[in-house]
Amino acid sequence: MQRLLVALLAAFDAAIAAAVGLVVLLAPLTLLWTLAFGATADWGALWPLTGTLWQFGHGAPVSVEISTEVLRTAGVAPDAAAFTLSVTPLALLLFTLLFAARSGARAARAGAWLLGTLAGTAAFAAIATLVALTSHLDAAQVPVAEAIVLPIAVYLAGALCGAVRAVWDDGDGGLIDRLHDLMDTWGDWTPVPAAAVRGAAFAVLAVTAVSGIALAVMTIARGGEVVALFQAARVDALGATVITLGQLAYLPTLLVWTASWLAGPGFAVGVGTAVSPAGTQLGVVPGIPVLGLLPENSSIWMLIVVIIPIGAGAFAGWAVRSRLVWEDTPLGTAPRAVIAIAIGAVTAGLAAVAALLAGGSLGPGRLAEAGPAVLPFALALGGEVLLGAAILLLSPRNRDELAEERTDRWIAEMSASDLVAARDRGFAPAIPDDGSAAASHSDPSTHDTAPLGDLTEPPSAHRDSEDPRA
Repeated sequence: MQRLLVALLAAFDAAIAAAVGLVVLLAPLTLLWTLAFGATADWGALWPLTGTLWQFGHGAPVSVEISTEVLRTAGVAPDAAAFTLSVTPLALLLFTLLFAARSGARAARAGAWLLGTLAGTAAFAAIATLVALTSHLDAAQVPVAEAIVLPIAVYLAGALCGAVRAVWDDGDGGLIDRLHDLMDTWGDWTPVPAAAVRGAAFAVLAVTAVSGIALAVMTIARGGEVVALFQAARVDALGATVITLGQLAYLPTLLVWTASWLAGPGFAVGVGTAVSPAGTQLGVVPGIPVLGLLPENSSIWMLIVVIIPIGAGAFAGWAVRSRLVWEDTPLGTAPRAVIAIAIGAVTAGLAAVAALLAGGSLGPGRLAEAGPAVLPFALALGGEVLLGAAILLLSPRNRDELAEERTDRWIAEMSASDLVAARDRGFAPAIPDDGSAAASHSDPSTHDTAPLGDLTEPPSAHRDSEDPRA
């Protein structure tokens, strides 16, 4: 019954995750429909648009086709009638990922992590399939396969990460425990995988935090440009609210762009453009307010910012090394070198996935290329993190670390020698292996008590007091 309950709760969590994501899109769209169109609104297009945006938020590309009437009314060139949007607003994807990780961890703590993960993913897959089959728009089409597979892949990845993370520490009595026991036989190489994952997490969090600070600084420095673009758009309060909400959905995407700029390769905002510390080459930029944060020019001296990802790697190496010292598992040079390489490789893999989602097509014409390039960003960030982690992990151990290790070893050796000496003198006899010790503890006669008077009085006095002739 408990396993059935875990499966039902995991499926309920998946349904909540999908429902919240859809409601977050449906609520403002409903308000927009009401205020902008009123009684003449085409309410039949509200749900298909919501489902299309939900799929787009999970990484599915959208093929947009503008009708001839709209082109003629808006004065748009005919060559811009069809284009693809593939730069994902990562806010919705991150929400699903984190919610799935929470659900997977909860199923792991309940003792059925695999069942909970599969049940939640199956429920989310059913909802994703229903959304894909019922949300069809002629003007904005999403491939059915990608509309179904990509949201499921996001939820499954989050649930697996959350469940495995919880089970690795608590155990599951099954596959993860057998893998854990197998790794325990590796000797000095046992802590390498866990240390590598921990270090990569520290590195990614550090890079994300610094990217957020850099983006905030640019917002303060170039906030006037953003306000000017808002004013140039000539939108009312409702339009400004819709634009602001859309830009907030792209905030994690902008963090990826900022991280690519800090790593060195930078990013593009159109074919033939480049925004990097080495230089900025921009042509005509769309009048999207958030693009007012783009720097107008830069100097080759700005390449010094690559020290920041190296510092993030050094922070990750320090965190891993401190944990190894605290756990009293100092490693040799080879295991520490493998940990540093693994930290760089995992960071590069995550950067590649982030660049793949945060890059692509942003519109028609020259906007068909936007965001960071996958391979340069992954190699640059992974190499810089590797360098920083190697500096901390492969540097010679300092005096305090060696002194602490020698002190722990001396305490262990002295404790062992004192125990041996005490046993030799008869103060600490060895516990026999024949079960006599256990028998003496279980025999109540060995624990009989006597009155204190019987122990303090001499035997003769005790016998005299009992003699009736005394």
